[in-house]
Amino acid sequence: MSEPLYIGASSWVTCCGDGRAAHAEALARGASGLAANDFAPAAELATAVGRVQDLERTPLSAAFAEYDCRNNRLALRALGCDGLDGAIRATVARVGAARVGVFVGTSTSGILSTELLARDAATRGTAPAFERRAYTHCHNMFATARFLAAWFGVEGPSLAISTACSSSAKAFISARRAIRAGRCDAAIVAGVDSLALSTLYGFHALQLLATTPCRPFAADRAGISIGEAAAIVCVSREPADIALIGAGESSDAHHMSTPPPDGAGARRAMIAALDDAGIAPDAIDYVNLHGTGTPANDAAEAAAMRATFATQPASSSTKGAFGHALGAAGAVEAMVAIQALRDGRAPANVGTTNPDPALGLAIATAPRAMALRHVLSNSFGFGGSNCALVFART
Repeated sequence: MSEPLYIGASSWVTCCGDGRAAHAEALARGASGLAANDFAPAAELATAVGRVQDLERTPLSAAFAEYDCRNNRLALRALGCDGLDGAIRATVARVGAARVGVFVGTSTSGILSTELLARDAATRGTAPAFERRAYTHCHNMFATARFLAAWFGVEGPSLAISTACSSSAKAFISARRAIRAGRCDAAIVAGVDSLALSTLYGFHALQLLATTPCRPFAADRAGISIGEAAAIVCVSREPADIALIGAGESSDAHHMSTPPPDGAGARRAMIAALDDAGIAPDAIDYVNLHGTGTPANDAAEAAAMRATFATQPASSSTKGAFGHALGAAGAVEAMVAIQALRDGRAPANVGTTNPDPALGLAIATAPRAMALRHVLSNSFGFGGSNCALVFART
């Protein structure tokens, strides 16, 4: 069994609300925050989105103006919940600024700023001074990692990971690796991804957007719903009630946007996570599935699940609640796993009332009270970037 990485202070923001209590209540009800697309200037796309309200009206302070973009506003919103900002500052004061690292998973970063600038370039002629910011535009995927490091004044390793939908799950693994290597004593792990034009129009061009809120693993599933989210966790060796006890990665490189039908790469990641945790598959009580809602992705993940578990554990995708937060999805799903362990409840596969019987999964169509000890969280990205995390009550 590998050395555990303990989960300290944490919080998150999604379209279902701000903070842990709001999400606990939403998960207990099986609620969804998805709504008809009103994200300007892409509102003409007929789809549902998981938009966090009022980000447009909450700019960063003048001292951090060079970092001001939708992604960083979203991160700051999460820091304002559950005393997270103060708890991280207390950790920095305790272990020292040089001993705290920052590991961020993202795919959009500040790309919306560049998209809006390009859209208006014809009328502006050139970028005004306020648009010449070093840490907001799409060329700098490091934007949010640099912002968080500057916000807390930390000097440990700082890393941005952009491997599509596995990005922020991999951020947990990178943080664990840095702590084990002695590079830092604590780490800020974050998944932050905001709505952007390239993702909305890009998935529309791929014909993967559902016109109504997504229905992962449903017999009539018809595509994804894109959401935005920020999930931030402080991790360390300091004992806590929840720990990351296992992690596994694989890269199948089957296709740029389609997983192998047999789910072989996903299965390798799950088996590696179980082996790392030192537990057998039947020790897993609940699986938070990646579950995007597309026919091919859900079928491939189901094949991987059938190949991994002789008896299917309770499982669900929460993308019907929050939408697919892309690079932030892994951290959001980690928060779901942590919440499930604390509440003793497997969340519902929101939006799905008719699970596809051909997939052979034990889909929870309603929240289910359970005695949970070990939870597996899956995150699978474009290009075959697969990651699985095992969380446990300690």
